Amino acid sequence: MKLSRRDALKAGALSLATTAAVSAQTPRTGLDSNFKITKGRIRQSVMGWCFKPMPTLELAKHCKAIGLEAMEGISSADYPAVQKLGLKISLVGSHGFKKGPCVAGNRDMVVEKLKSGIDLASKIGAKSVITFTGMREKGLTDKAGSKNCVDAWKTVMPYAEKKKINLVLEHLNTRDDSHPMKGHPGYFGEDVDHCAELIGKVGSPNMKLLFDVYHVQIMNGDVIRRIRQYKDLIGHYHTAGNPGRAELDDSQEINYPAVIRTIVETGYKGFVAQEFIPTWDDPVAALRHSAMVCDV
Repeated sequence: MKLSRRDALKAGALSLATTAAVSAQTPRTGLDSNFKITKGRIRQSVMGWCFKPMPTLELAKHCKAIGLEAMEGISSADYPAVQKLGLKISLVGSHGFKKGPCVAGNRDMVVEKLKSGIDLASKIGAKSVITFTGMREKGLTDKAGSKNCVDAWKTVMPYAEKKKINLVLEHLNTRDDSHPMKGHPGYFGEDVDHCAELIGKVGSPNMKLLFDVYHVQIMNGDVIRRIRQYKDLIGHYHTAGNPGRAELDDSQEINYPAVIRTIVETGYKGFVAQEFIPTWDDPVAALRHSAMVCDV
């Protein structure tokens, strides 16, 4: 059967669309079981809590074999053994996301925890300590919560600057209420643009944004444009597939190769940590897959 020019153009367009859809997100069947990071344009890390109950050192050995550079979200008691394997610690913890500086009564605790985190980061050679706004309390206004956050962080920043450590503020989504670690209803810093404003008000080169692609996709979207917009504020990245905070495969909506290429284009030199919760029967294969997707 002879195709008309119009039919041929339609067929070609469909073929291109199909190719683009496949290349945008890599399915599990596209995993190279022997893959190891080779390009290294992105310094990859992993959030350890996501892989529990796998022991930290077992996960660390898999990270080393895959070519990841660092770990975070693990007990500080495991830092020496992880570093002995040749991995870095990409992010040090502090006060947690529930009780944060948006509530004035948490200020002293937050300041103390952040300074302790800064001391630990300095000791082990890490560059960043995480911070959060915390959860809203009844009657808290946006204006008061914002002022409380900025005042608390300003108190800590001279110490952070002296130790040459960054504080990275994580924005979290309040939309997903299906799981306590997939969304955080009630979190004050739910708008990444608001978080960026707070960082600007702190006015320190050591106060940065933790840009979690998963959370930003849920709450704000327009991820690539925002990466470019906030490139000078961003001090850390997290990944996960959406919806579900699972693997970076073709069952979720985020085009991670394009996102990661954009991060590279901004000149970012810090870490991108895989923070998805594995759903595959083989979590190590899931980690290898995510590393492959992000090794652009």
